[in-house]
Formats: sequence, structure tokens, C-alpha cells
Amino acid sequence: MIDLRSDTVTRPTSAMLAAMAAADTGDDVYGEDPTVNALEERVADLLGHQAGLFTVTGSLANVLGVGAWVRPGQELLCEARAHVARAELGAHAAVRGVTTRTWWDVRGRVDLEAIRWMMAPDAGPYLVSTAAITVENTHNFAGGTVQPWEDLQALRTAVDGTGIRLHMDGARIWNAQAATGVDVADYATFFDSVSVCLSKGLGAPVGSVLVGPADAIAEARVWRKRLGGGWRQAGVLAAAGLYALGHHVERLAEDHVNARTIADLIAAADASVVDPDAVETNIVLLDVGDRAERFVAEARAAGVLTGVVGPGVVRLITHLDVSAADARKAGEILATILHARPK
Repeated sequence: MIDLRSDTVTRPTSAMLAAMAAADTGDDVYGEDPTVNALEERVADLLGHQAGLFTVTGSLANVLGVGAWVRPGQELLCEARAHVARAELGAHAAVRGVTTRTWWDVRGRVDLEAIRWMMAPDAGPYLVSTAAITVENTHNFAGGTVQPWEDLQALRTAVDGTGIRLHMDGARIWNAQAATGVDVADYATFFDSVSVCLSKGLGAPVGSVLVGPADAIAEARVWRKRLGGGWRQAGVLAAAGLYALGHHVERLAEDHVNARTIADLIAAADASVVDPDAVETNIVLLDVGDRAERFVAEARAAGVLTGVVGPGVVRLITHLDVSAADARKAGEILATILHARPK
């Protein structure tokens, strides 16, 4: 099977497994795991922030990051399809008492006009006050789109002096870097906190890192333990993240090429389903209308795993375990399925 459901499905390479087996470990709850400490320090340094916190998932990193700035009863602003609003099971409300309001952008990008209209840093005793804004880069459910650096700069300017904090869900921030050449630190510089994922494009089996000011990360560490996310000899997992940072960043461009290959082959069969020029990174969205579930079933039967992520929308994601030959084969299979459907 060629698995295009997500870039979370990758398995550790043999070299990564060797690095994990050789990891120096200690008790991370006591702060004594040297490999975890090294990972946290390295990611914080790469992103230009004071401190980092290793977490089991990106969702937990986001809950902790947003929770550092938004108190119960305050609100978070984000794009309508943002992962924090759509794919974290309401955790921000259920766990931290956060209210969420959203703007809509067809490409999932920052809409400064909408944000300026929505944000209310001091809404008084009758309305909800805005405490933070989250931006997702790249934007998963909008098709892996990259947030323009200039838009992030303008957003920073818009909130300066208001007390509103900025959190970036940078689960695929290294994909943004690979697509644009803009360093991850240049994206991160506008944000008070940033979460990054090691188990997506970078191919580690587990883990994300939250970075931000030292005091905010110290509080997040307490909340991580409170939520059951403290772990012990986690260095075996942190070692995979360190290996990924050292060996899997440059190759992300290959995933982008493979995604474009798939999109081109599908568009040749049915140009109404996908616009290859809209494929910026490693995510391809197919608009197949009311036959999405059937399309996914037919693709599975033919050897390609995909997934429905919205009404009529099927998502494909390329990754470390999908070769150029796999991508071409998958594109040909999916194109054949689309070509055969009734017009």
C-alpha cells in the first residue's frame, strides 16, 4: 500500500533506530534526561526562542502554548480550518476554558482586515476579550499553504501594544522553509510561542516541541505534568527528533516535488479536481464532490490510502516513506479512478 493519509505514518529509518538505541537517558520529569534537554535546547535555538518543552503530540504543545497566553473565559482568534479549532477535539475549551472565534480565508492565510475587526483586547465586563491569535504554518486543511512572511510581519505590527499574544502552530514549519527558503527562525521571530512537530515531515516516530519565553515554558512544563504528559526516560524518543533535525530537513523538498507529481497526473485526468499550481508543499487536496467516500474506498482497493478531510475533499500527503516512484504510481492509480468515473 502507498499510504498518503498523513505524514504522521512514517516509520523510523534504521539509522534513526540506531540513534534511539544509543541515546543517553534519565528521568525527564526530574529534568535529568540529557537527550531531551539537548533536543529542547536545539529547537529553541533554531527558532530563536529562550526555552523549549518536549511533548508527546502537537496537540498537547498547542494546548500548552495557547494556555500560556489565554486564561479561562478569554478568547483565541484563528482561521476557521485551523488545527487548534478543528482537530484537537475541543481541548482548548474543555481543558483550559478558552473561547475561540475564527476568520475564513480560502487559502487558510492571515486576513489582517478581519483580524483587526475581530480583536478586542479589552472588551469590558460584558464581552469576551481577545488574549491571543494563532496562525498555522503550513496550513494543513487549506492544502499545505505557506503563510507569507510579510503577512506575519504585518500581524505582529497590528498586535504590538495591544497585549494580544501570537502563537504559531508550526507543525510543518520546516515544509514552509523548504518551499520558500525563509528560515524557520525568521517565521518564528514574530510569535510569542511556537509549536513544531517532529513526527510529520521530519519522520520521527513521536513528539513535538513548544518554544517560547523561559517563564512561559516553565509554566507549560507544570501543565504538561498536570495533564498527564510528563514522561521518564524519553531520551530514546528525543534522539529520534535530534536525528531527524540533522538528517531529514533538506529532503523535505523531495516530498514537495512528489506532491506536485501526483497533482499533475490527477489534473491531466480531471482538471476540475485539483489545481497543481495550488500545491505549495507536501499536501494535495482533491475536490471530488459527493463521491469522496467512494473514491477513498476505490483508491484503497487499488493500493493507495487516502482520507476525507471535509465535504467532498480528499487529502493526500507525501512523506519520507513515499518515493518518487510511489508518487508516480499513486498519481496514475488515482487518475485512472477519476478518469473512469461517470461524467
